[in-house]
Amino acid sequence: MSDHNNTSRDNDPGVYSAPWEKSFEKFIGPIEEFIHRQTTSGLLLMSSAILALILANGPFAEAYLHILHTPISVGVANWAVQMSLHHWINDGLMALFFFVVGLELKREILVGELAKIRNAILPIAAAIGGMVVPALIYFAINPEGDAAKGWGIPMATDIAFAVGALALLASRVPKALITFLVALAIVDDLGAVLVIALFYTETIVITPLFIAGGLFVLLLAFNMLGIRRTLPYFAVAVALWYALLLSGVHPTLAGILGAMSVPAMPKYDPKLFSEHVKELMEKFDASHQPGQSIMTNDRLRSVVQNLENSVISVGVPLKRLERTWHSPVAYVIIPIFALANAGIPLEFGSLTETMTHPVMLGVSLGLILGKFIGIAGVSWLVLKFGVAELPKDTRFTQIAGVSLLAGIGFTMSIFVAQLGFANNEELLLMAKTGILGASLLAGVAGYVWLYVVSKPTTIPS
Repeated sequence: MSDHNNTSRDNDPGVYSAPWEKSFEKFIGPIEEFIHRQTTSGLLLMSSAILALILANGPFAEAYLHILHTPISVGVANWAVQMSLHHWINDGLMALFFFVVGLELKREILVGELAKIRNAILPIAAAIGGMVVPALIYFAINPEGDAAKGWGIPMATDIAFAVGALALLASRVPKALITFLVALAIVDDLGAVLVIALFYTETIVITPLFIAGGLFVLLLAFNMLGIRRTLPYFAVAVALWYALLLSGVHPTLAGILGAMSVPAMPKYDPKLFSEHVKELMEKFDASHQPGQSIMTNDRLRSVVQNLENSVISVGVPLKRLERTWHSPVAYVIIPIFALANAGIPLEFGSLTETMTHPVMLGVSLGLILGKFIGIAGVSWLVLKFGVAELPKDTRFTQIAGVSLLAGIGFTMSIFVAQLGFANNEELLLMAKTGILGASLLAGVAGYVWLYVVSKPTTIPS
């Protein structure tokens, strides 16, 4: 019914359509539908990883590496930041990824699954188990030397891949299980962020770090002052990113800090907004003059501007920014990151040596075995002692299946590997090989497990 009404409204004489608008909408509609499917980001991520592997192992391998190492300078006059394209992707674009992670984390803590202690205990405990056990397994295999720096690699879960794989089973698993995985992955991401900040920062430069602290305080002051426009936050967050870059702390943390400062409360409550809009609409109707363009009607234009400001005031900046940036991050930035980082040269002649390398084993066993033992084991303990309860309509066998899917480390694991083995190409190659192999195996095993233990859900007629 609503589609019919929208079509009728589009054909109304009072609706202006640009010359190519309707043709463009027919073209873009299926694309938008594809983008908004839950599995799409995972498919794009997988496609980018496969393309990266093809580029790194085909005739374009040299060109692929050359492009990634191309220096790019951003700035004016004597003030400029110069890094390779690879570093701009990992240190610059990924700050936006962390920004969205921070927004999701803040929302979950305020109004989501992590807002209610009883609901939050299980995913929080499971996430902690899913971080500690993989790190211990890795460290047991690589207790010393440069290889030991990779202990944080198997701690992370790739939320896009894991949720995308679970979404393929949407007709067989309860919605609460997907919510549990999302909450677990968000806590997991927070843990990875803390690990990066505390353990993967080698050199600290005090002055830029103090400046970064001052800029973060300024962002919090914007929040306290009730500033709801996003431009001031963006400008200061960019300066914060640069200060962190100079300080030695990984600059992507600016995304998390920026997200923490974004207002999460509307200025108007729904009742006040409704009353105000009714008053404005009365003024709108009184100011409207048939046949006269709004461009020449100052009073009408003023009312419309007031309406726009009111809509912004009843909305939540945090939710608005999350909605705005989710698609660019999920469908552009993360696939670009995969394209730049998943390209590893495969040498089948030395496959046995690769498969038995301590770093490769530590990462693989950490992601597959460590995640399964950590998440399923800790979940069983907190449920056994009555500290937490299962999500609605779920069974423990399904929690165990999710613990396998959580072994898909990909994005964050590769990110940590880049930090831990930045100066050791051989160990970085072993780590990436372990991440890709373990993520593929964990995804397939988790999907098959959940398919077997879950029955199709019936939709009431």
